[in-house]
Amino acid sequence: MGVLAEHSTGVRVNLPEREGGEVEPKATHCREGEAGCNVLQKGTMGDTSRSQTISTELQQIAQQAAEYPDMIFTTLAHRIDIPLLREAYRQTNKKGAPGVDMVSAKEYAENLEQNLLALHARLKEGRYLAPPVMRVWIKKEDGKERPIGIPAFEDKVVQRAVEMLLSPIYEQIFYDFSMGFRKGRSQHQAIHNLREQCRNLNINWILSADITGLFDNINHELLKDLIRLRVNDGRILQLIGKWLNAGVMEDDRTTYPDKGTPQGGVVSPLLSNIFLHYVLDDWFVKVVLPRMKGKCFIIRWADDFIIGFENELDARRIMEVLPKRFAKYELNLHPNKTVLMPFSKPPAKVSKDTRNGNFDFLGFTFYWSKSLKGYWVIKKKTAGKRLSRFMKMLWQWCKAYRHEPIEEQYAVLCSKLLGFYQYYGVRSNYKALEVVYEYAEKAWRRWLSRRSHKGTVWYEELRKNFPFPKPRIVHNI
Repeated sequence: MGVLAEHSTGVRVNLPEREGGEVEPKATHCREGEAGCNVLQKGTMGDTSRSQTISTELQQIAQQAAEYPDMIFTTLAHRIDIPLLREAYRQTNKKGAPGVDMVSAKEYAENLEQNLLALHARLKEGRYLAPPVMRVWIKKEDGKERPIGIPAFEDKVVQRAVEMLLSPIYEQIFYDFSMGFRKGRSQHQAIHNLREQCRNLNINWILSADITGLFDNINHELLKDLIRLRVNDGRILQLIGKWLNAGVMEDDRTTYPDKGTPQGGVVSPLLSNIFLHYVLDDWFVKVVLPRMKGKCFIIRWADDFIIGFENELDARRIMEVLPKRFAKYELNLHPNKTVLMPFSKPPAKVSKDTRNGNFDFLGFTFYWSKSLKGYWVIKKKTAGKRLSRFMKMLWQWCKAYRHEPIEEQYAVLCSKLLGFYQYYGVRSNYKALEVVYEYAEKAWRRWLSRRSHKGTVWYEELRKNFPFPKPRIVHNI
């Protein structure tokens, strides 16, 4: 019979007893070919036949994680072999800037097999050292700057390999409403689900929340404690610890933050999802939902989440307890971006909605408005800040590249517009697409006319020779 052990993070885990009453954590079964097996695979690490079984082995890990939801995976690191590293290299983005070692993806690929062999040897012997993350600053639309982390390319490969092993395990316990940085899930699915949940559950109140600096404030020890609830492989935890403590290099000076996940790291999104799974998602499902008097739902994308309530009392109770929950894990909710607002369907006879608020999520503003047939519906439009930022970017780009060949400018501007349509082309948002289309024409003509003193470029001539792609609704959501 098992006993309940109090975890250091406050999460309770059911552990079985050994003979004599000693508590033993449950581990995965020792079966050859499955995740967590304690028998080393035979043959050389570079065996080409292994490369054909990577997908199958990852599926086996996922299957075992699903079949044994309470088991702890204790031996995974031995699966980081040459074929897995080669596949991790293939999946790693090769267009990024080089990190502190100044080795680009192209340079790394010139001696790929030798580099992977040397990397595997260092990993196997525990000699791998995670290099610091290079930090650069980029300007935001409000004039401020935000930091961007650039890991070394080889470190990205190792992080990708670990992410490939851990994702099949945690995908089995992550909830469907956690949609950020997960394969097969997109922002458009999230905003569609949000609208449908509001409509089907008779939602009257919306809690729009944002976590302040999530990636910079995750407590290292709490994170590792939560990972041990599902994965307790010493070598995997050691690698994660090296990334957490690798430091940040800026202007030839390295600092070592005591909180946060590696900036720009491939494994950082997964680590943040694991952390928030236990801090928010699992708590919401197991503790909050059973205590609600009315219907409610949650949609989370990384550090942004929306909670909808049918009952006002439920909404105010959660609004009161939510900051305390995050404070327990040394996180804070953004004071200006976390708001509770009424969001109920207005009466049919009302012509203008004056009671409800509107909220932003994933670049869209959600609000109540009447359809063409006169019914009240939830509509979406491009958030004001996102629209202003994109238009400002167009203006600055046209100014900076006005002397480039006009054909090249045209190709880039078309690509930018199509990208905007691809993301923001949803129902009820056609007006924003038109605004961007017309502004792009205006900005381009303005700066083409100022390339020299020879004269003005006219709209008719520009539209005839270089027509921009027309706005269109891409997603019927």
